Amino acid sequence: MTFRTRLALVAAAAVGVAVIASSVVVYLVVHDQLLGQVDRALRARADELARMGTISLDEDGNLLIPSPPFGSERDYIQAVPREGAPILQRGDTIALPVNDEDRRAASEGQDIRFSEKTVRGVEFRILTLPARPFALQIFRPLTEVNHTLHQVTLLLVLISAGGIGVAAALGLLVSRAALTPVRRLTETTEAVTETRDLSQRIESTGTDELGRLATSFNTMLGALEDSSQAQRQLVADASHELRTPLTSLKTNIEVLARGNELKPDDRERLLEDVVEQIDEMTALIGELIELARETRPDAIAEPAQDVRLDLVAADAVESARRNRPGIEFEADLQQSLVHGAPTSIERAVANLLDNAAKWSPPGGPVEISVRGGEVSVRDHGPGISAEDLPHVFDRFYRSRAARGMPGSGLGLAIVKQVADSHGGSVVAERAEGGGTRMRLRLNGSS
Repeated sequence: MTFRTRLALVAAAAVGVAVIASSVVVYLVVHDQLLGQVDRALRARADELARMGTISLDEDGNLLIPSPPFGSERDYIQAVPREGAPILQRGDTIALPVNDEDRRAASEGQDIRFSEKTVRGVEFRILTLPARPFALQIFRPLTEVNHTLHQVTLLLVLISAGGIGVAAALGLLVSRAALTPVRRLTETTEAVTETRDLSQRIESTGTDELGRLATSFNTMLGALEDSSQAQRQLVADASHELRTPLTSLKTNIEVLARGNELKPDDRERLLEDVVEQIDEMTALIGELIELARETRPDAIAEPAQDVRLDLVAADAVESARRNRPGIEFEADLQQSLVHGAPTSIERAVANLLDNAAKWSPPGGPVEISVRGGEVSVRDHGPGISAEDLPHVFDRFYRSRAARGMPGSGLGLAIVKQVADSHGGSVVAERAEGGGTRMRLRLNGSS
């Protein structure tokens, strides 16, 4: 059974319960109203008899009671003595059976009471009241009342059945319209599963829950598409970047495989080249792993925590001084607290220092400052050309001046990824007096 059918059945059931409950209430109200009318008529007749005084009998032993006013519905009256058969009016042949309670009304003068009895298949409504030495019973058949109630019952059954049917039909129509976004979502999901095409989208209209679901699904598809494209681009770029060092490494190994054809000096130089190429490839693969660790810009690979940015920068400066003894590092570090992944932040700061050291002339200073959640690193190298400035954070991008220098072109791309994953930013700008200034800003700082 489909969800649409279940929804229509639930709507029909809810309407059915409401209609049936309403029908029961209507039936009870109509029943009470009709029975109340009969009771009031019987009471009015009893009041007329009470105004007559003592009830008498004619010479044949029949009740002497005047007929009701012209146009009134006829009531039947019988007198119940303390003993013996009921006494009827002249011409009446219908006598209700009496019981001990009816006779007590004659002997003890009990209060008036209503009851119902069936004679020859006809139901009567009875008013019993004391009228010594008898108990009078005024009764009226309930044939018309029962007929009316039967008609009302039939009408209510038809109305209930029709209401439930209409509710079921409207439920199907409403559920079809309401579940259209869900159907589109299902179709799109199945299509994406079958074709692996993440470019498909759902037409999203409205601001209700289903509209928001469609919008969220489109957003998710967009994020997955961006992530998939980024992964494909990363694989393509990595394949391209790895092809050159692998080709060079293969060539050197083939030359080394010739054995005695090489001079010792040439063999030693080739071995050094092989080791250097392996080191470069190891560094490149490590940076590729670092870059691919986070699959989306707002993801942080490790749990976020409060990080002292000035202490991270101090450690990075000490490490850079050991690795770059020919470069002077000048640090101005003010206490600054940020919230993020410590390892990622350390890697980003280290990459900024390594990039600045690479472009600084021998003995030249690299200035690093930390304040207000921002790391600023400046070198005194040749600076970045206007042509290269928009691309310095692109993966594997290397300017013409950098193509003869060691590196993979991933260091600054990793810095940008760390900035994005922490809701921050990184910019590169040409510094006054020459050189380049990199500014890394991390959100959630204090």
